Amino acid sequence: MRIARFTTGEDPMYGILTGELDRFGQPDEDATIVALAGDPLYLGVKVLEQEYKLADVRLLAPVLPRSKVIGIGKNYAAHAAEMGGDVPAEPLMFLKPNTSVVGPGDRIFYPPQSEEVHYEGELAVVIGRMCRDVPREQATDVIHGYTIANDVTARDLQRADGQFTRAKSFDSFCPLGPWIETDLDPQTFIDGVTVQTHLNGDLVQDGSTADMVHDVPTLISYVSSVMTLLPGDVILTGTPEGVGPMQVGDEIEVSIAGLGTLTNKVAQR
Repeated sequence: MRIARFTTGEDPMYGILTGELDRFGQPDEDATIVALAGDPLYLGVKVLEQEYKLADVRLLAPVLPRSKVIGIGKNYAAHAAEMGGDVPAEPLMFLKPNTSVVGPGDRIFYPPQSEEVHYEGELAVVIGRMCRDVPREQATDVIHGYTIANDVTARDLQRADGQFTRAKSFDSFCPLGPWIETDLDPQTFIDGVTVQTHLNGDLVQDGSTADMVHDVPTLISYVSSVMTLLPGDVILTGTPEGVGPMQVGDEIEVSIAGLGTLTNKVAQR
């Protein structure tokens, strides 16, 4: 089931996306969204009679984290190497504020403090219920679904600060979307699905979730051993190699097999 958050020009709504995705991760031209009675994270899936053509609505970030976005650094060995470091023995966690979240089609704003803003295409896990100290083998029980993320990073500020907070936290630095897929098992990502990023149509990242150092169940177990996870919290699972700079006017597309494509353009703040 694909759960979208959208607007027809009025208050945001939630709905279920119908139809199939093509090989480029795009819905067919007849796709519709069947409205739900509020946020399914809190109300469950309660279908209403309203139905909208996907072409007639604007998709929003499929989840607004009430609490936090947890990033995982250097979770692909090749990316750790391109960043000039070793793979951490344990997951390397950092936080992004929920104010950094934007949706598909929204602008990524280039802050005046930086001269080197990078894209990082990633698989994102959306938590479905409050949990703490989740055993790895029970991780599936707390997953609401999966979506796509771009963990935008001001790389020059990251180097200057020696840590991640400022570099990862600007408004618009966490695009999410285009919807949440609720029916995929973590084993799908252990077996491997492609994670690709295109910059102005050129392929710049081409990885597989099979190459994650720490898989989704391990990440949920590790993060929840440190902090309580709340419904709507998002875990970014790391990026494959090929990260690089983007400039004002660029368009970034992050695609994950089975999840669709997240597209954003860069604008001057």
